[in-house]
Amino acid sequence: MAGILAWFWNERFWLPHNVTWADLKNTEEATFPQVEDLYLAFPLAFCIFMVRLIFERFVAKPCAIALNIQANGPQIAQPNAILEKVFTAITKHPDEKRLEGLSKQLDWDVRSIQRWFRQRRNQEKPSILTKFCESMWRFSFYVYIFSYAVRFLKKTPWLWNTRHCWYNYPYQPLTTDLHYYYILELSFYWSLMFSQFTDIKRKAAKMANYAKFQKMCSLLFIMFAMVFITTRLGIFPLWVLNSTLFESWEIVGPYPSWWLFNLLLLLIQGLNCFWSYLIVKIAYKAISKGKVTKDDRSDIESSSDEEDLEPPGKNPHTTTTTNGTSGTNGYLLTGSCSIDD
Repeated sequence: MAGILAWFWNERFWLPHNVTWADLKNTEEATFPQVEDLYLAFPLAFCIFMVRLIFERFVAKPCAIALNIQANGPQIAQPNAILEKVFTAITKHPDEKRLEGLSKQLDWDVRSIQRWFRQRRNQEKPSILTKFCESMWRFSFYVYIFSYAVRFLKKTPWLWNTRHCWYNYPYQPLTTDLHYYYILELSFYWSLMFSQFTDIKRKAAKMANYAKFQKMCSLLFIMFAMVFITTRLGIFPLWVLNSTLFESWEIVGPYPSWWLFNLLLLLIQGLNCFWSYLIVKIAYKAISKGKVTKDDRSDIESSSDEEDLEPPGKNPHTTTTTNGTSGTNGYLLTGSCSIDD
C-alpha cells in the first residue's frame, strides 16, 4: 500500500520542477496544504450526510407540507403478475415485438400495455415531497458555502488580480478560512456518494415547480440561465482559464500535473457550452410559452390524465394464449434478455 501511495503522489508529477513534498512541510511560521488533509473529508462526509437527513426530516419536510406538497407519488400501475415478471426479469422498456406478444397473451391492446410499463417505471421514481427535500438541502448548502466564499474572497488580493495565485507558487501558506472551505466542499461532494442514485439534479427553480409556483419557477429559471451563462461562458474562461493557462505558464511554467488540470478545466468548459445550449433552449420555451416546460431530463414520464385513468383495453380481435411458457409469451425463458436501463 505504501508503494502505491508513493507512486500516486510522485512529486515529479504533482509539483513544479525542483520542488519536493519536503519543501512543503509545516513550520512554525507557515502552514501548507498536506496530503493527509484529504483524509479528513471521509468522516466529515458521513457527518454531513447525517446532517442532511436531519435537515430534510425536521426542516425541509415541514416547509414542503406548509406549501401543500404531499408525499403522493405517481399513479400506481394495475397489479399484473405477467407484466411484473417481464418488468423485473427482462426489460423495463419492451420493444414493439414484445408488446405485441403481451397484447395477444393478456388480451390487452398495445397502448394499455405501454401505459402500464410507463406507470410502473414512474413508481420507482421518488415522490415530489422527497425531491423537494433533496433540492432544499442542496440549495441551502450552496447558499451557505457561496456566502462564506464571498466573505472570505473579498479580503484576498488574488480575487482582484489572479496573477497573485501564482506568485511564490507553491510556497503559499494555507489559511484557516481557506482550509475550512475546501474541506467542507470536498466533504459535501463525498457525502453525495451515499445517495447518488436517488438524488435529483435541480434546486431553486425545481422547488418552486414542486410547490406549483409557476411564475416564480419561470422567473427563477430565467435568472438561473442568466447567471449560469454569465459565469460559465464569461467569467470562467476569461478569468479562471486565462489564469490557469497563460498566467501560470508565464510565472511558474508547465509541469506534468499542469497539463492534467488544464485539460480537465477545458473539458469542463466544453460541458459548460453544452449545458448552456440546453438551458437556452428551455429558457426560450419558457419565454415563448410563459412557463418552464418539462425538459428532456424530467424525472417522471408524462402522459395525459385521461389516458392514465383509462382501464386496460380488451383486444376484441385476439384470443388469450399462453404458449406454455411460464405466462410470459415465451420471452422470459426463450427470448433475448436485454437490460435497457
